[in-house]
Amino acid sequence: MQHHHHHHSPPRLSYHAHTPTNYHRRELSLEMVESPLTHVLLRASSISSTPPSPDSPWMLTPQHPSPSPTLLYHCVTSLHRQEGNILSIAALKGIVFTGTQSSRIRVWKPPECIERGHLKTTSGNVRSILAYGNLLFTAHKDCKVRIWSMSFADNFRAKKISTLPRRRSFLSSIIPRGNNHYDQHKDCISCLAYYHAEDLVYTASWDKTVKTWRVSDQRCVDSFVAHEDVINAIVVSQEDGCLFTSSSDGAVKIWRRVYGENSHALTMTLKFQPSPVNALALSSNMTSCYLYSGSSDGIINFWEKEKGSGRFNHGGFLRGHRFSVLCLVALEGVVISGSEDTTIRVWKREEGGGQSGAYSPFVVS
Repeated sequence: MQHHHHHHSPPRLSYHAHTPTNYHRRELSLEMVESPLTHVLLRASSISSTPPSPDSPWMLTPQHPSPSPTLLYHCVTSLHRQEGNILSIAALKGIVFTGTQSSRIRVWKPPECIERGHLKTTSGNVRSILAYGNLLFTAHKDCKVRIWSMSFADNFRAKKISTLPRRRSFLSSIIPRGNNHYDQHKDCISCLAYYHAEDLVYTASWDKTVKTWRVSDQRCVDSFVAHEDVINAIVVSQEDGCLFTSSSDGAVKIWRRVYGENSHALTMTLKFQPSPVNALALSSNMTSCYLYSGSSDGIINFWEKEKGSGRFNHGGFLRGHRFSVLCLVALEGVVISGSEDTTIRVWKREEGGGQSGAYSPFVVS
């Protein structure tokens, strides 16, 4: 009797490169937005088109021609997933992680985007992923954060090393504690931030609170109510540990740790418009620091940090999206925004355009 062995190749994405006939007159330096996904764009034309494996949960979405032949960027790959919405994405050391409503976190290797495996958990709805060094932090439906240790040797490997909050022993679970507010969040964790210098993880939630976790012993060292409505975004400055939060209450708040303590104090509230603030991004270097906020009215406000006082002054707004701004990323001189209007805009900062400079937009459909 003959035995037939079926070997399934790793799931692979199919690329359809459409080279634009003309380029926008303004040239945007791709080196400034260097990332694994940038390599996907630059090397798409050299990758053979291979359909996804039958065992992959991803399916190709038909490509639509670009609405304008003058765009600097164009879509090289579009994927559709039946298991639910794609809720989070992160990239580190040439590996891309995607979180969905399922309990599996998919791991991809660009530029070919071969699926290298997945991280299996007991809880899905992964709304936030944060990667730094050899650590991966993932937030789940059960209001807990998983911490993974990763190896990037010959083959990618990941092992769960802890959970925030850590599991309590039977004895500690029956003994009342005075700091019950340090327990896990009461609602979905919407965003994560990591302060490298102090090895602290910040979690923000729809329960309107922010919690600070010390990674070394998995303990919550601070917990406070930050907003009057759900918290949508959180970022931390790696220079001074300053914390920024935004909420559906329309406010952006700036927090600082009390000297010598773990608690945080509110130092400034930025509220230029009443619209819910969905996304934050921070861009800083030796000479300047800018804070960007994306709102449901489609506007991106930006503030410039004043030298000396450290105060953030409103510098203006970027108008271009027709619907809600859902996500932001800021690199030196470049801001990238994603919107509910299904477009991505790349804004390039140009010095000399007034007190805070001017921004030139590029549209990506």
